[in-house]
Amino acid sequence: MTDFLGNDYLMERRLKDLSPDLHKRFSDMVFACQNLLSNYKLIFPDYTDHSEFHAMNVINFCNKLIGTKDIEKLCPDEMYILLNSCYLHDVGMGTTPKLYEEFKEKVDVRSYTDSKPNAGIADIIRNFHHEFSGLFIEKYADLFEFPSKEYTYAIKQIARGHRKTNLYDEQEYPSAYKLPNGNTVCLPYLAALIRLADEIDVVAERNPKLLYDLELPTDALQIQENKKLAAVKELDFEQDSFVLVAEESDLETKEGLIKMVDKMQLTLDLCRDVIEKRTPFSLGQKKVLIHFL
Repeated sequence: MTDFLGNDYLMERRLKDLSPDLHKRFSDMVFACQNLLSNYKLIFPDYTDHSEFHAMNVINFCNKLIGTKDIEKLCPDEMYILLNSCYLHDVGMGTTPKLYEEFKEKVDVRSYTDSKPNAGIADIIRNFHHEFSGLFIEKYADLFEFPSKEYTYAIKQIARGHRKTNLYDEQEYPSAYKLPNGNTVCLPYLAALIRLADEIDVVAERNPKLLYDLELPTDALQIQENKKLAAVKELDFEQDSFVLVAEESDLETKEGLIKMVDKMQLTLDLCRDVIEKRTPFSLGQKKVLIHFL
């Protein structure tokens, strides 16, 4: 059984041993971003946690997905890029009004707003936050002291890759992206890891208990979403599967949990296929299961 909150710091420890400079750069970036990721609460006060706690969960899950076997295949640059991408992948959720006006000109939001004429700014940010995260990373690359524009591009692409982007696209996600030091980075593998890690972070402890106060004035869909997330108590990493452990709930909540598992399975299938076809790495897990207490 896996301790959900446990983190063995696999990449962090190895990066510190192999490249103290890159490890320090990552640590400095985290320090510079203190409280930044919590800005999403200004726009989404009742939404699932997208703060630094979620970012650390995603790093933790990536460590578990990589494992002690494949960690030796990753060069320090790949670990540095993935760690930064994990930490910053949801920074776009806290896009300020000023940045929103800047970023929306660089992202094709019209296809979304044309089909949803009543969509507000919060709806647009939620739907395009991966793109806004990428633009934020690009804009503030100097502040984060990324070593070069090539590193910035890789971090931006992996952060964007946590949702929607086409991981099969060789132009967007080259399998051997070259850095100035001559090392290559396997972008589709890193992007598949962050997409899967983000997808499986659904345990109740991710979300503030306040969200589960069903007496709060909120819409019916949000209440049902909160009940569903509150029911998930553990996520166990097995050798060939992920097992969600959930409390037995009312029929509507149970059906919602089963649909959530189906969606997670689709993401797992996609990430497995990308890793198998486009990278020299592997992924042991093949199934997402749910066990009701």
